[in-house]
Amino acid sequence: MTMDEIISFVDGLDGVLTLRPAPGDGTPEISWGDAFFYYAPDGVTPTRTQPFATVVTRNRPGDEASRLDRPDAFRVNVAAGREAFTRWTGHAPGDPAAAAADPGEADTLIAHPVYGAAGWLAVVNPGPRTGTAVRDLLDEAHHRARARYGRRAESKPH
Repeated sequence: MTMDEIISFVDGLDGVLTLRPAPGDGTPEISWGDAFFYYAPDGVTPTRTQPFATVVTRNRPGDEASRLDRPDAFRVNVAAGREAFTRWTGHAPGDPAAAAADPGEADTLIAHPVYGAAGWLAVVNPGPRTGTAVRDLLDEAHHRARARYGRRAESKPH
């Protein structure tokens, strides 16, 4: 799967707002070239929620283990949640055994090297082994984000 295929897949889900920081738009340089996916059917960037998934194209301070400084390397990150995280890794978020895999190995589903304890999963350069899992996880994360959005909308005073 290419980064563009992943972005196209997520953009095809209802109510998704995709942010793609680029030079000149006021975003920090470290995020240029990345993609951030929110459930925002009104098209407004949410201020009090994290994206349900991201695609990153470079290392971050404290997050170099995926070795995204290699040519054409990128990592898909998905807020999988406790249930999906446990189903895919065989371990609960935060369990040190869940972080045993090499975070830089391509086409391998892993606990996110920084946010695994929060139930995030990641794949560097998804391919034949992980393509279906990535699409399923993105779909599930979108569903969870949509449900969260609905709960927040219901709790707002009218």
